[in-house]
Amino acid sequence: MNAQKGTVYLVGAGPGDPDLLTLKAARLLATADVVLHDDLVPDAIVSLANPHALITSVGKRCGRPRITQAGIHELMIDSARRNLSVVRLKSGDPLVFGRAAEELNALREANIPAEVIPGVSAVFAAGATLQLPLTDRRTASKLILISGSHAADKTNPLPMWQGPLPEDATLAIYMPGRNLKTLAEDLRNHGVSADTPCVAVSSAATPQQTAVAATLADFGNLEPGHAPLLILIGRAMASMLQGKQDEATRQLLEASASALTPSPSF
Repeated sequence: MNAQKGTVYLVGAGPGDPDLLTLKAARLLATADVVLHDDLVPDAIVSLANPHALITSVGKRCGRPRITQAGIHELMIDSARRNLSVVRLKSGDPLVFGRAAEELNALREANIPAEVIPGVSAVFAAGATLQLPLTDRRTASKLILISGSHAADKTNPLPMWQGPLPEDATLAIYMPGRNLKTLAEDLRNHGVSADTPCVAVSSAATPQQTAVAATLADFGNLEPGHAPLLILIGRAMASMLQGKQDEATRQLLEASASALTPSPSF
């Protein structure tokens, strides 16, 4: 189905790999009259839009809005009322920390038809590329998603997490900020065990992806990659630490073997 006139589509662009777009997302992009996209949506995906579409970036850069949220609502509503089809292209999945609730409320109040097209959220992209199951019947039967970012008018926000993390849970923190030391201290002070495996994933499922891992006790000493950043915490992440231990063991064995190898005689 092509994009319909007068309708707004909240489309998930996924983590940035065009191959991870749904077929429906690609089809709507190719036929929409207007595309309003987040800054995190890469050019490779924006380039799939209808060549005759009006394309506008409405995202944020370093936390500074190029346009207010109310301004985005106005663009969507005005375009639809002019009988144009609109794709509101959002990174990841529109319904996971993507302000979809605010945008859908505005569209409903304006009596504008809307549809949501899901995308691959960062947590699933990170798990897939690192081959880290987010749930595992042996270690994790719960997946908890939280955001480190709060609405601007929210005063005295609660800590990101309070109390011990269930042993059978994986905690995913979106938009955690770059200060891993403060984050690790906050989690420990609020009950998360110091020996819990933690992974920081930067730019999940893109060519720029990086990942670092440690137990919570040492997590604050790591240097995270560039935004967008995602933190994964829980026993299901233990294989990342095992990989580090295996590499350290390999290097130690190589060093020992080198030290024991007799020097050649001449």
